Amino acid sequence: MTADEVRQEIEQTRQRLGETVDQLAAKADVKARARSRVAEVSAQVRHSQVVRRHWPEAMTACGLVIGAVALWQRRKQA
Repeated sequence: MTADEVRQEIEQTRQRLGETVDQLAAKADVKARARSRVAEVSAQVRHSQVVRRHWPEAMTACGLVIGAVALWQRRKQA
């Protein structure tokens, strides 16, 4: 093995070690993980509230469209 190959291998090992340390640090950062989970759950709750809030409006719109199509079909047949 040449000196350049040894240096390359050492550099690759350092990079892998650095990535591993970063991953371990991220897992050990309980506060950051908790904040991230809280943000996820908050977003889900907000989305759920928006859907529930607009559900009656959506159903009304669907009913109006179905009624309009039914009237149009009746007039078309007559």
